[in-house]
Amino acid sequence: MDYRVTSTTVEQTRELGKQLSERLQGGDVVTLMGDLGAGKTAFAQGIGEGLGVTSSMTSPTFTLIHEYKVLIQGTKIRLIHMDLYRLRFPEEAEVIGIEDAFVEDAVCLIEWPEIAVDYLPDDRLDVELHGSGEMPREIIFHARDSSWEQRLNFLANNRRI
Repeated sequence: MDYRVTSTTVEQTRELGKQLSERLQGGDVVTLMGDLGAGKTAFAQGIGEGLGVTSSMTSPTFTLIHEYKVLIQGTKIRLIHMDLYRLRFPEEAEVIGIEDAFVEDAVCLIEWPEIAVDYLPDDRLDVELHGSGEMPREIIFHARDSSWEQRLNFLANNRRI
C-alpha cells in the first residue's frame, strides 16, 4: 500500500521523518529516493532526531556511510545512514558492504538506493520525495511488506494511493 503526503516546509519533512522514527525497529531498511534538493537528508535528519542523534546529521555524500548510536525502546541500535549518489556501478555497493548493514541491531537509511536495488532486502520501506526549491514536497511511502503497512497507520489521515 502507498501513502501520499504533502509537505510544504523543511520542518514538516523533518517532522514526518521524526514520526516515522517512532515506528522503526532493529533490522529496518528505509530507502530515500528523489532528485537533488528533494528533502532526503531533511527526512533522514528527522529520523535521527526522533531516535536521539545529538550530533549534526549530514548526508554522507563523500564518506558514503555515517553511523550513529541510538536507542529504540531501550535497546542500543546503530543508525546507519548511507548515500550512494557517488557510486557508478552496482558492484560498488557490494564492495562497500551494503548488505552488512541489514542486521537486527541496526536501522539502515539509504539515499540514492537505485544503483543497489539488487542488493536491497525485499522487506523495506521505500520513501520517494518529489519537488525542490521552494515547492511543496510530495512524499510517497511505499510499504513493501504487511508489517510496514501496519506501522504506517499514522499516515491514515493523509491521502492513500
